Amino acid sequence: MTTSPPAALQEADTEANRQLATLDGWRRFVAGAPAAPVLLSPDDLKRLSSAERDLYDDDRLDHHARMLTVATSFVERTVICGRRLVLLNRHAISARRGLMVSGLPGTGKTSAISQLGRSHELLDRARHPKVSGRIPVLYITVPPAATARMVAAEFARFLGLPVRHRSNMTDIIEAVVGVCTDTRTGLVLVDEVHNISQVTRAGAEVSDTLKYFSERIPATFVYAGIGLETSELLAGTRGAQISGRFTLVPTRPFPYGDEWKGLIATLEKTILLHNHPQGSLVKLDRHLHKRTGGMIGALSHAIRGAAIDAILNGTERVTKSGIDAISLDHAAEVSAPFHAKASTC
Repeated sequence: MTTSPPAALQEADTEANRQLATLDGWRRFVAGAPAAPVLLSPDDLKRLSSAERDLYDDDRLDHHARMLTVATSFVERTVICGRRLVLLNRHAISARRGLMVSGLPGTGKTSAISQLGRSHELLDRARHPKVSGRIPVLYITVPPAATARMVAAEFARFLGLPVRHRSNMTDIIEAVVGVCTDTRTGLVLVDEVHNISQVTRAGAEVSDTLKYFSERIPATFVYAGIGLETSELLAGTRGAQISGRFTLVPTRPFPYGDEWKGLIATLEKTILLHNHPQGSLVKLDRHLHKRTGGMIGALSHAIRGAAIDAILNGTERVTKSGIDAISLDHAAEVSAPFHAKASTC
């Protein structure tokens, strides 16, 4: 007789399957976030029982906890450049061109390449609506101090292929290449590539493994990482080969201007609070730019965090003081040190 696992374990499994570096998690991401809850009217709110109000608030908390991807100019540029390379590589039999997305932490690199992957997969599904079993996109992250075997195992893990202790590199690579070829993988996203150093033996072997995968898998490869232009990824002969094949799309903090104001307005529209007047955050656009250093990741974290606090403390409104009470990443705090004392958690 079999029994179902406890609810807590089922929830943990569901959370694990949301990782982009697994096929199930990637497909959940491509499917899109669930619909936002409806903000109830004051009269409907009064009719809720205590338990119903708790569930209603929990739905709103979960909504604000989700990271919203905003179609910034950087995301659009990455998607357009990536789509162009996919098309140019469509009939290539060797020396396929790739894309490198580089920038500081919190500037939206992972969001950009994941949106590129999502658009590619949705287009592939539209072109092949009755064909099952395709895996148009493969996403991995390079582990710290990675070895070639570890990176090959990441490819296999995404595809759900078993990697046994006795499996050698050739076995893993052949299995991955076979599945990718059979399932028509056309885009491979490799995140955190700044973890690769061409000046170490292990790093050079990782670089060679990725290059070998790119030669065997008929797909466009996209690398994303921190400061790739000056990183050890591009050092030496191997680095020169990457530089000669990959187009670089740099990202940087947003300058104060119309796009920054538009980002705030877009994020503010997602707030589901009962006492928050729309447009009040846009009026804080310059303060928010100083507070976050123009980092979209810090901006999203500050606004969503303040919205969560507003539900928990019952104010139902995001204010300047509420945003300043949210601790940001160290880079953003250093760029605005006079706010550090206001942060609480």
